[in-house]
Amino acid sequence: MLDRVTGMQIFVRVAALGSLSAAARALGISQTMATKHVGAIEERLGVKLLHRTTRRLTLTEAGRRYLGSAERILAEIEEAEATASAERVEVQGTLRVNAPLSFGYRELAPLMAEFSRLHPAVTVDLGLNDRFVDLIEEGWDMAVRIGWLRDSTMIARKIAPCRLVLCASPSYLSEQGIPQTVADLSRHNCLGYTLSRGVGPDEWAFGADGKVKVRVRGNLRANNGDALVAASMAGQGLIYQPTFLVSDALREGRLVALPLDHPPLELPGVFAMYPANRHPPAKVRAFVDFLVQRFGSNPPWDRGLKLPQRTP
Repeated sequence: MLDRVTGMQIFVRVAALGSLSAAARALGISQTMATKHVGAIEERLGVKLLHRTTRRLTLTEAGRRYLGSAERILAEIEEAEATASAERVEVQGTLRVNAPLSFGYRELAPLMAEFSRLHPAVTVDLGLNDRFVDLIEEGWDMAVRIGWLRDSTMIARKIAPCRLVLCASPSYLSEQGIPQTVADLSRHNCLGYTLSRGVGPDEWAFGADGKVKVRVRGNLRANNGDALVAASMAGQGLIYQPTFLVSDALREGRLVALPLDHPPLELPGVFAMYPANRHPPAKVRAFVDFLVQRFGSNPPWDRGLKLPQRTP
């Protein structure tokens, strides 16, 4: 008889990926073996767990019920084993980390050499993009996310604060003038970030609670912050971006921070996130702890950075 726990593991991965072949590849087994395990579960239970089409597998009602139970059982098994072996668990294996493109390139990639020296048995698979990813469906161990978190099924641990700053190049300010109030921004060329709800391409929010809002417009929109920084340094317009993107340019004088009559919006922070339905593997815990130690309440991009404060 095929092992029931293995069958559950295969079924959970099939449900997440929507494909027997994809699940088999992810688990390092043949598609034939994966099919046998799922078939054995269905035969044992006497119900169909999957609808099979030419393009994708979907769960039946019985399959959805079984999936919930299987996920709980597997989580309890993993928790029990992790607790029993906590003193001897080694940090090893492949760690798949998803992160925003600019933050990953600027802040995570430079730390990889140090993390590898500390944990040589771990191989990091670092995926950088600015779209929202489903950790479970796409097979990521964890993600780094910035700002407001919308996935309540994940465990989130804050690894750093994230401050916003309004800035522009000296050449733009000399030609177009310096805005003094939030209302002044409606008369400036404001370069918009299309993936943010708080500092998007059409409206910017100010004040600690974000209640002071102004409609903005500009002749450039982008889904990547570095693109906006480059355009702003070239004199195209104002940007309203996190300090990790602009701190170097501010220190070098290529951009100038602009205090207004209301402070910048306060973002919730930078977070490490991982699935909540299981005990985090040692490799995930090690990497999250590492990031907390390297960033913390005073991350490297903010150290020594003095932003002007508006006097009342």
